[in-house]
Parts: sequence; structure tokens; C-alpha cells
Amino acid sequence: MTFRRKLVSVSVLLLFLVATLFPALLSGAYDIDAGKVFSLIWSKITGIANSDITRAEEIILWEIRLPRLILAVTAGLALSVSGAAYQGCFRNPLVEPYILGASSGAAFGAALAILFPHIFLQGQLTAFVFSLGAVFLSYSLVASRDRIPPLALVLSGIIVGALFSAMVGIMKYLAMDTQLREITFWMMGGLHYATWSDATLNLAAIIPVCLLLWYYSWRLNILSLGDEEARSLGLNPVLSRFFVIVAATFVAAICVSTCGIIAWVGLMMPHAARLLFGPDHRWVIPGAAILGAIYILVCDTIARTLTSAEIPLGIITSIIGAPYLLWLLRTKGRTAYGL
Repeated sequence: MTFRRKLVSVSVLLLFLVATLFPALLSGAYDIDAGKVFSLIWSKITGIANSDITRAEEIILWEIRLPRLILAVTAGLALSVSGAAYQGCFRNPLVEPYILGASSGAAFGAALAILFPHIFLQGQLTAFVFSLGAVFLSYSLVASRDRIPPLALVLSGIIVGALFSAMVGIMKYLAMDTQLREITFWMMGGLHYATWSDATLNLAAIIPVCLLLWYYSWRLNILSLGDEEARSLGLNPVLSRFFVIVAATFVAAICVSTCGIIAWVGLMMPHAARLLFGPDHRWVIPGAAILGAIYILVCDTIARTLTSAEIPLGIITSIIGAPYLLWLLRTKGRTAYGL
């Protein structure tokens, strides 16, 4: 695909993302006219009050739906970009952001905050700290001065993830009925508790790091060639891989701490981006980011409108994602990924 066609494809994806935002903003149990949506956004930008919009409509649009949509977009960006970075870093198309124990560590932190709220006052912060701690533990178990084998790092992450998953099981065993439901619902993932503070935190933390990973994408291209090739081109693979892991884990941990565990996004969207743009991470990262934002928006809209009771977002992403990945492996696996 030529540069011009890739640019056109990215532009089309951006337009589709914008087009997806408005149906998501209009969808919900409370019907609101599209004209009132534009009027409310315009009144918030200009500071001029609009008497046609009721207080209930303002609360639903501005305090509930809009921060939820922003959180959905940033979550899609975070999981997709971190997935693309991990897959390029480890040269493994089946690696995803949670492979080093980020999700299980965050789940353990959230369970601690739910069971002991007087000790762990902020559940999101506790989940974030334990998520980063799990990845740091996975990295430190195999860290050496000269080289870190990617396969050993993945195996270390599986071990650490299993350890934290076992501790989450202990927390579930000790929990009361209401606490057990809260832990289980959090682990299914969802945006039902989205607030403006969560949305602004995700915007401020995720967007700059995703842009930094995009700027670093040329090094991901070199890392995907192998460590020996990277050294021959003057790149330190250990330091470069460490930077990518820290940045990708940071955005994934921010996402998990605010949205819970949302499966499949970081695994699927980089694959879809490679089918569109090829293996060049300068195009895979922005392509995966936009596709992930669209995917989370669509899945979240389905989760809150399909039935009268909201379905956890992680269930929707898994139901849609598993058949897609199966189709991808059966139809494109041999030619695209050498499977």
C-alpha cells in the first residue's frame, strides 16, 4: 500500500470514529433529539445557556454519556497501542497488554480495595499500583545486564499472573456476598462508573504516552527484526524493550484501573491494523488506536442498549472478539503471520 493510500485509510478511519461518536451519544434509555445534543455542546463551549435543554437532559448528556464516551475512546487507544507495542517488542502476534500480569495485578489491587476500604482508600490507585508492580516483578525475575530473552519474559509474566490470580481467588473466598459481586463485576470490565475526573485523567495520561510510542515506532520496527539485527544497527535492544514495556504497561494499567479488565482489544486491533497497513509500526500504531476506539465505542453502546440491564463490557468484547480472531487465524494466519 502506498503512502497516499495509507493516509487516506487513516483519514477514513478518523471520519468513521467521529461518525460513531454521535450515535453512541444519542443511544440510551432516555431519548434525546440530536439537535439538543449539538445545542448542549455549543452552549458548553460558548458559555451561553440554552433554555430548550432541561436539567435532566443536561445531566444525562454532559455528566453521564459524554465522559463515558471519552473514557471508551481513551480505553480503546490505550489497549490497542499497548497491544501493538507488545507484539512488536516481543515479535509475537499473540502477545497482548496483560501478558506480563498487568490485569491480574490490577484485579488483586481492586479486590484489596473492595475488601479493606479503610486501608486502601482509593480503589483505582490501588489497582494501578499493583498492575505496575506485577509487570515490574515479571521483568525483574529475568532481568540481566546484557540481554532479556523475550520468551523468558513472557513465561515470567505467566507465572506472576497465575500468582496474582490465585491471590484474587483468596480475596473472593474471604469476601462477603456484596463484595464478591463487586469484585466479579469489576473483573468483567465496564464504563458504568465513568466520571469527568476519570475521563480527564485518562486523556492527560494516555494520549501523551500513546503519542510517545508512535514517535518510538521506528525502533519497534527494528526490534521486530531481532536483537542481533538491532545491535548491528546501533540500537540497544534491552533498553529499548524496557522503555516500550514501561510505556505500554503504563497506559494499559491506567485503563485497567478505571475500566476493569476488557479482553481481546489489545490482541485483535493490532492484527486488524496490520491487515490494513502492513507491518510498519508507524502506521500500525495509529491504525490500531483508531480501530480500538471505534471497537470499544460500538461494544459499549451495545452493552448499555441491548437489554434493560447493562451488560459488562468485557463480555461483549469477548463474544465479538473470539470469533473474529478465529476467522483471522483461519483465513489470514498462514500468509500474514506465518501460522
